[in-house]
Amino acid sequence: MDQEHELKALVGVRERLRAQFPEIDPALVEAAVQVSHRELQGNPIRDFVPVLVEHAARDRLAFAIRNPGPFDAPSAAQPTDHDEPAATLRSVEQVF
Repeated sequence: MDQEHELKALVGVRERLRAQFPEIDPALVEAAVQVSHRELQGNPIRDFVPVLVEHAARDRLAFAIRNPGPFDAPSAAQPTDHDEPAATLRSVEQVF
């Protein structure tokens, strides 16, 4: 699988996870996908990367639901920027 196809497949992963976990902030879904994808960087066989990313991200999100705390949804008074999940990504990396 070339990089272009891999990145397109990850778009589908994000969409499926957002649909599966509608109660989770989309920034957290994005962060879980990014962390899971980053873990597989450098592996020479890329064909199964999107599937592996989806499974790992799903596990992380399920963990976040079972163990709220650092993943609590922000209050209405705290605006979130869904286009910039960097803070959420750092939070996910610290916990996972």
